[in-house]
Amino acid sequence: MQPQDVVPPSPDSPAPSAAGPVVGVEQAEAALVEHYPRLVRLAYLVLPSGRGRSRRVLTAHALVQRALPRGRTPAPLIPAQRAGRDGDPGYALIRLQVLRTALGRGVRLPPPLPQVWGLKLFPRSGGADELALDQRLSALSGPARAAHALRGLERLPDGDVREVLTAAGVADVDAALEEADRIPDPYRLLDSPEFDPCALQVRPTDLLRRRRRLKATLVAGAALAVCGTLLGLPGDGWGPDGAAAPPYTRNPAAQAALDPGKLARVSPTAWRTSARTDFSVWPARGDRTGDRALLRRALAVWARPGESVRVSATPGTPSGGPAGPPQLLYAGTVDTARVVVLYDGLRLARYAEPKDGTQGAVLDFARVDGAGRAGSGAVVLSRADGNVRYLLAPWVREAGERDLREPGSGVMSLPLSDGVTSPLASSALRPGPCTSWNVLQLTDGTGTRLVTDLGELVPAHLTAGRPGGAREVSGARALRTWAPYACSLGAVRSAGVRSVNAWAFAEQPLPGAGGTAEWVCTRAETWRGGGARVLAQFHTPGGRFGAVAAKAESVPACGEREPRVLAGVLWKSGAGTWYLLAAGSSDTVSVRATGGVEGSARGRLLAVRAEKGARAELRGRLEDGRSIGGLR
Repeated sequence: MQPQDVVPPSPDSPAPSAAGPVVGVEQAEAALVEHYPRLVRLAYLVLPSGRGRSRRVLTAHALVQRALPRGRTPAPLIPAQRAGRDGDPGYALIRLQVLRTALGRGVRLPPPLPQVWGLKLFPRSGGADELALDQRLSALSGPARAAHALRGLERLPDGDVREVLTAAGVADVDAALEEADRIPDPYRLLDSPEFDPCALQVRPTDLLRRRRRLKATLVAGAALAVCGTLLGLPGDGWGPDGAAAPPYTRNPAAQAALDPGKLARVSPTAWRTSARTDFSVWPARGDRTGDRALLRRALAVWARPGESVRVSATPGTPSGGPAGPPQLLYAGTVDTARVVVLYDGLRLARYAEPKDGTQGAVLDFARVDGAGRAGSGAVVLSRADGNVRYLLAPWVREAGERDLREPGSGVMSLPLSDGVTSPLASSALRPGPCTSWNVLQLTDGTGTRLVTDLGELVPAHLTAGRPGGAREVSGARALRTWAPYACSLGAVRSAGVRSVNAWAFAEQPLPGAGGTAEWVCTRAETWRGGGARVLAQFHTPGGRFGAVAAKAESVPACGEREPRVLAGVLWKSGAGTWYLLAAGSSDTVSVRATGGVEGSARGRLLAVRAEKGARAELRGRLEDGRSIGGLR
């Protein structure tokens, strides 16, 4: 376990080097192979987006594969890192050539290689944050995109970024850096699957067009007759299906799934007598439930989204077409868009198109299998100007908005119209520092619960308490528990989160009569089951925020299967003395620290003097004799 400093030290920068080494072809090839995924991601980020995602993927792979030098070549001089990742001059040389070519300052490429005939390749879609970042990057110049990628992906300071861009042939480096400063998004999004050209989705190209061209080459007359017959079949043609790609299957189940007349519709009172309380008993609502043309477009785009459709899906959610006719939950006009929400028993699909046409259509997916009453209370209908509108479950009687950071601020009522809320400010998508965190409060016949927008189609359910006995965040104590940690919800945006629980597992007296600190563990569970994210947080008296002491992913700690945790943090007292503080859950009978800090204590609390920046391993002993390690 490596505790995190509450007051981290500032790193020192190494001295600049005097000259760059000469790199052989074999060394450059080894660097290219070892760092190939990162180099391709860098090229993909720098290339302009106007060529389309599939062409951009192939071009990124092509220019990286063609970046090898023909002979021994001097590596560029990069002061802070010597010459590249982990001091590898071969990597620096390849990276520079990739940037030169991506910026149009290298040798012109032939048509991208490798060619993939009959398939469209593009990265997996991310969430709303990644989509917004991609749009902002597309509005920048090539040098500014390169500056942003070098800062965020390569972790280079601005001085090194200047050196790299200058070596790549950028004339006005200062202008590129200034333009890159306009992007407020955190650099962590650059590691998203949205920008990974090595983890791809595959879809067929226009099969009908390819078939026509092939037959035209072999037998022109016969091909014309076949194409004419195909184009005359009922349901064919691109007009009725809007932004959908051309059809390429004709099995009965697929055809039935595209028929608006076969959509499942539930009675408005079905939820009152049903044994289930989830999306399956939502009635169809909205002012366009009878608009067959809109419903057909939504179904067709779901089955085969065209290249102009922006598709996103929560992690672990398949994005293929429905196996049969889905259930209609909503079809109506929301703000400046026409929106359709469909449910197939496993997923929610939201189709949205501008009111003035079908160009710019968006298709979002969210996995919702096993959603109970708490997980099926609301669906995001639209986002605009930093606000979000929800469609609520038919059993929700009242809706309100409250600031999770201010437990005593009260609730502001949200008017409802046919189950749709008025706009609610979304803290998850707001740039800049976290000054508030607005959540949606829902009230029904069973009580009150809180849900929060995390940039996805379904908001996450918030709870508080010991795992296995967690309760709704409705009372004053639960609201006070969440207040210092509300802003930490931003760390689990766009991760397919189903629920987040906050558990205050320990209180610890601070050395030197510094008051009592609180230890809280927040655990974000996902719809797919795996990938849960756990944060151990430390809150000192009077502090506005909790400090993240440890974090982990895909571990059972702080969950129902393992309702225990041990975590530590380096803390600086008011007198300037550093301490290693550690705390375990209630069944911890002893704690020991080894490594950079040595010490032990009976019970579940440990406080021992330490040096600034020290690192230690934590082990705890449980009541049943088992050992527990510190959360990493």
